[in-house]
Amino acid sequence: MERIVIEGGSPLKGDITIGGAKNSAVALIPAALLADGVCTIKNVPNITDKDALFDIVKLLNCKITESNKEIKIDTRDLKNVLINEELSVKLRASYYFMGVLLSRYKHVEIYFPGGCNIGSRPIDLHLKGFKALGAKVTKRGHKYILDAQELKGNTINLDFASVGATINIMFAAVLANGRTIIKNAAKEVEIINIMDFLNKMGAKISGAGTDTIIIDGVNKLSGTDIEVIPDRIEAGTYIIMGALLGDNLKVNGIIPEHNKALFSKLEEMGVEFSIEGNSVTINKCNNLKCTNIKTLVYPGFPTDLGQPMSVLLTQASGVSIMEETIWENRVGHYPYLQKMGANIELNGLVATIKGKTPLKGTEINATDLRAGAALIVAGLIASGTTMIYDIDYILRGYENIINKLTNVGAKIKLEKI
Repeated sequence: MERIVIEGGSPLKGDITIGGAKNSAVALIPAALLADGVCTIKNVPNITDKDALFDIVKLLNCKITESNKEIKIDTRDLKNVLINEELSVKLRASYYFMGVLLSRYKHVEIYFPGGCNIGSRPIDLHLKGFKALGAKVTKRGHKYILDAQELKGNTINLDFASVGATINIMFAAVLANGRTIIKNAAKEVEIINIMDFLNKMGAKISGAGTDTIIIDGVNKLSGTDIEVIPDRIEAGTYIIMGALLGDNLKVNGIIPEHNKALFSKLEEMGVEFSIEGNSVTINKCNNLKCTNIKTLVYPGFPTDLGQPMSVLLTQASGVSIMEETIWENRVGHYPYLQKMGANIELNGLVATIKGKTPLKGTEINATDLRAGAALIVAGLIASGTTMIYDIDYILRGYENIINKLTNVGAKIKLEKI
């Protein structure tokens, strides 16, 4: 068992390079199993979610080789077997094997997916899409069984623009007979990354990045290669740290367009930064202005940055409002920020944050991935020592975060307990 220990107050100076997007990589790895052959995925982030997916891929009798952030997945001996509960509960993205195996074999047996406890996170929209394509869904305890004699294209209207459901329906429809149209599809940039991968395999998909995606089914997909796009959430987290502690902190390897909502809010708060190519240089802002933020589906302010952003708001003068609209349990970090000295009133999913308040180091617990990132941000600006427990959540989605922060001057370490 390990904890993260932070001595707060150190300025952050130097360069941080962003890794591949977690939310792309966890879908691209299962997507490779749609191809008959060898797929190469480049710029894969070194996170524990990747390792959990590898365990499932190996269970399905595929070969994986890994070298310098590049993986090769050979599916030529793929076998469709039950994905057991021990493996499926390790991460949310295990549900992508539903769409993949349904597409290839018309039969799937898998236990309910896991992941962070940030809400009820039902997969009803995924199942609705599978049923619309002709699948029968049976639930036995915590296990799902999906069967279809044939998958046929259909028009599917999503009640909510879910990223996971959009991608999973794409997977199921890509080898179906006829045309599938997904309406009210999620628009996240990671979905474009997935579409590009599938189209390079031989799929016929258009519209990713808009609210209507069209998939014309094909008979077979072949091995190809793809590069994971930069992680806009990792980038945003370090950029927020820079607004609090930056001394010409340079964040490299970003796609600025992907973080427009964050940059807009930082400008509103008075933060100085400069963008040049695929890098942003940012400095500490001593006079942060208060603001109101509501998390929304892309291209709105991302829910995955809401928790780190709430720490920035504790250092802004005046009253800020932080409203979460996507996940009902994404407020677990607030009691720990209050424990550290933040002035926060929580009413459901709406936090009223009064600043500027100094934070003091103490013992705190990560309740989910992005809450853990928020607590690291808090620890970096707090006086004294901060000890963060339940850090497995953080390591699920932030590549080499301890080393990256140490290299720019943070006093942060992993400690065995």
